[in-house]
Amino acid sequence: MPLARSLSVTSLSGLDEWDEEFELEDAVLFEIAWEVANKVGGIYTVIQTKARMTAEEWGENYFLVGPYVESNVRTQVELIEPTNPVLKRTIDKMNASGCKYAAQSEEPPHIVAHFHEWLAGLGLVLCRQRQLPVATIFTTHATLLGRYLCAGNVDFYNNLAEFNVDKEAGDRQIYHRYCLERAAAHCTHVFTTVSQITAIEAEYLLKRKPDIVTPNGLNVKKFSAMHEFQNLHAQSKSRIQEFVRGHFYGNLDFNLDKCLFLFIAGRYEFSNKGADIFLEALARLNYLLRVNHSDVTVIAFFIMPARTNNFNVETLKGQAVRKQLWDTAQTVKERFGKKLYESLLVGQLPDVSKMLDKEDFTIMKRAIFATQRQCQPPVCTHNMLEDSSDPILNCVRRIGLFNSSADRVKIIFHPEFLSSTSPLLPMDYEEFVRGCHLGQTPLRMVGTFIHCIYILDRRYKGVDESCNQLTSFLFQFCKQSRRQRIIQRNRTERLSDLLDWRYLGRYYIAARHMALAKAFPDTFIYDPHEPSSASGFRYPRPASVPPSPALSRHSSPHHSEAEDNDEDERYDEELEAEKDRVNIRQPYTMPVKGKVILGANGSGEEEASEKN
Repeated sequence: MPLARSLSVTSLSGLDEWDEEFELEDAVLFEIAWEVANKVGGIYTVIQTKARMTAEEWGENYFLVGPYVESNVRTQVELIEPTNPVLKRTIDKMNASGCKYAAQSEEPPHIVAHFHEWLAGLGLVLCRQRQLPVATIFTTHATLLGRYLCAGNVDFYNNLAEFNVDKEAGDRQIYHRYCLERAAAHCTHVFTTVSQITAIEAEYLLKRKPDIVTPNGLNVKKFSAMHEFQNLHAQSKSRIQEFVRGHFYGNLDFNLDKCLFLFIAGRYEFSNKGADIFLEALARLNYLLRVNHSDVTVIAFFIMPARTNNFNVETLKGQAVRKQLWDTAQTVKERFGKKLYESLLVGQLPDVSKMLDKEDFTIMKRAIFATQRQCQPPVCTHNMLEDSSDPILNCVRRIGLFNSSADRVKIIFHPEFLSSTSPLLPMDYEEFVRGCHLGQTPLRMVGTFIHCIYILDRRYKGVDESCNQLTSFLFQFCKQSRRQRIIQRNRTERLSDLLDWRYLGRYYIAARHMALAKAFPDTFIYDPHEPSSASGFRYPRPASVPPSPALSRHSSPHHSEAEDNDEDERYDEELEAEKDRVNIRQPYTMPVKGKVILGANGSGEEEASEKN
């Protein structure tokens, strides 16, 4: 397969660079969300990772407002006393009413309040109802009614225009919350969503077209050398492999070097997060791998918190057996090494038949006997409180993926968020993701601009067609060689700047500028116009399945002789990297002092004169 390349434009509307300065000393930003220092789902990560960039822009004029959860405050918040007397009086009054705080700033005249999701929307509605001088922004990461409709086994995206939203909300007993979300969307100065597909959803369900899409970003950590990135993947993958050795003890009849780790993680929303289609695709992938006699094994992790009462005994036993086997191997190795050392000291070559005595064999036989198990490796790592009604476990029972020896696809359901202190899988989420090969996330949460992963199109397609498409993606990925995956991963690392907040934070900046201009037109001017069709990020897009090249240079990893059969295909890593560098603009530099005329696409033109 030749290495085909084409230019693609992201689904994001383009924003020009802000070369002019913007005055922020007389403005303050409040960002309000239920997941501020309160991990419930993905919004927590969005706010946490974006906070550093926003603090660089706004300095001490940036506040995050969220629920006061005592356990979270102890570990995530530093309590401080305010120095500004006006702010201190306000907080004292809030404390007297039962509110708690952790904030410090001065009080400038222009206030921007950014509300996330319907849970914070009441504050926005009251700000507008009381006619407070506040520029408001409302962001929905996924509409409330959309979540319920998706969970209700309906063809959601293909029937958006057909829903009677009031009836649907009433039937699901969420009409009061739906009205609050819709009121916030209509009352706010600037309405935003996190992806184009969610913007379409909001236009139909909330009856307002978003002013701008503010996609979610990451704080991308760059490495000075590509091998450093590869080494971290290898280290994390090794730790996952150790867990797998224990979990599948007694049934470890597959090659871990030819094992691919897939995962899906997030809130336990079986349909919304795509776990239903993922499981169905895994069942079909298992069939394809078996009939094609593939030597690749896929282990799919489901990291979704659910109600449990403790770890599964069989799962804990597996990790104990693995550790016991390791200790046994270390003991025999030390005894073997001592005998080898003594033999060499006297100037004799060791007699291999005498290096291991009966005691050594007895120790090893006992260890092997301990690995015998009379059941299959468990699907779930915990004891579920609602095992019989759990959606994932019921789907696993229906598709018949029980981790048997004949299956090429194995399932591990870990109903808890990952933690480095876990006795079972002691890894943080970031480390776990780095060790995996492929992951799944809902398109409505991340938009359609991500590079080097597969995009599953759910619009205008039935469920069965989407399952087949995902199955095809997964099967083609399993057919890639190790070298092909390394090339793809290297390129993902080079293109990761496109997902950094230094790029994507500009959309939040544009939203705040819009809100200020709409709320304070005498001070901030907003000149709306449509972005040009040529705007947006442009970067090369590879084929879904890159070829296995015969030659590489410098930063490309070494390949095996078995992968030298495509000699007519050549891949120059340095040349490809240079193409990426040309197509990717430098990260955005934060604007500083000065005032601008704001365009709809975020461009700025310096004001001719100061406003009085």
